[in-house]
Amino acid sequence: MGIGNSGEQESSRNAVFGPEMDLVKRHEKEYLYWLTRIPGFGAVTIRRIWEMAGSFERAYYIEGMELKKLGILQSEEKCRTYDRWKERFSGMVREYNCLQDKGIRFVTPLDREYPKRLLHIYDYPMGLYVKGELPDEECPTAAIIGARNCSEYGRQAAGFMGKELARAGIQIVSGLALGIDGAGHEGALNGKGRTYGVLGCGVNICYPRSNYDLYEAIPFQGGILSEFGPDEEPMARNFPMRNRIISGLSDVILIMEARKKSGSLITASLGLEQGKEIFALPGRITDDLSAGCNELIQSGAGILTSPEDVLDYMGIFHEKKCINREKDQKGLAKIEKMVYSCLDSEPRHLEQIMVQTGLSAGRCMSALLELELEGFAVRTSGQNYMKTIT
Repeated sequence: MGIGNSGEQESSRNAVFGPEMDLVKRHEKEYLYWLTRIPGFGAVTIRRIWEMAGSFERAYYIEGMELKKLGILQSEEKCRTYDRWKERFSGMVREYNCLQDKGIRFVTPLDREYPKRLLHIYDYPMGLYVKGELPDEECPTAAIIGARNCSEYGRQAAGFMGKELARAGIQIVSGLALGIDGAGHEGALNGKGRTYGVLGCGVNICYPRSNYDLYEAIPFQGGILSEFGPDEEPMARNFPMRNRIISGLSDVILIMEARKKSGSLITASLGLEQGKEIFALPGRITDDLSAGCNELIQSGAGILTSPEDVLDYMGIFHEKKCINREKDQKGLAKIEKMVYSCLDSEPRHLEQIMVQTGLSAGRCMSALLELELEGFAVRTSGQNYMKTIT
């Protein structure tokens, strides 16, 4: 049962694993689960074994040295690992059968719900662990990614994009990391949309722990997914592998903030290889956090100035809005308007505002508190304030 292009695999999947073959498919999935749990065996190796054997069950009865002779396994150590792992098959089947009790589904290319978008990736994952749901194949999807140590401007922009795009019916995919990723997820949840977190660890592990609330909320408005075993700890080598899934699931990729040589640029590169459109949020040439985005724009990425840039590209009807527009200041007192006029899209310190307005610290603080309560301003850190992106 070899795999050619995604169309060939889809027809093969429908023909061999129709409703009348559910028991056969379950049996095959047990052997596939066993294969995916062998340490050091990646998606391409497993797929090559499948193609050669014709089924996952038959793969179990092949000796490791035979796979080496065929050029599928490259070392005798790999052969020994493969053969030794057969002793653990029964335990792996028990582990597989317990997944459902833990609220986890193991979705594979044998299943109709496996994301078709991923089948276009050369090294598409041979199994996905899922809490919640997978992205809807019929809905447009955007990835929102960027720096973990982002600026408040980047955080707000990511949240704003996530919220507005979700409101327009676009699914949001990201990596549930600190900074931009978390802000994009949170924005999508606030926009009552669907969002999906792709992890570089197992789905039973929330990493980072500071995003626990998001980790708990996302399965109710989307899903958490990973190709790594449910209890696998996060490791550095996992994240580039995770990134190909983020880009593979997406129709467009939005880079909100990124330094040069950032992991987000790797995701953008993967997206370009997969034929995805890339948008980047522009920034000042003096900002390290914008260096990667500005470089992407210089290389031909779309300039992201508002959600409408994405909606227009995707052909989605929308009412025209403007990012960073001035909020209607009717109802604000004179002092509040004066203080608001001093704010910008980058944080400004209280002392700067005092100098510009000539107001005392107490009167400035009172006005800033009122602006915060009314949604005009946000306190970033210490005594720094900036305009809210709306």
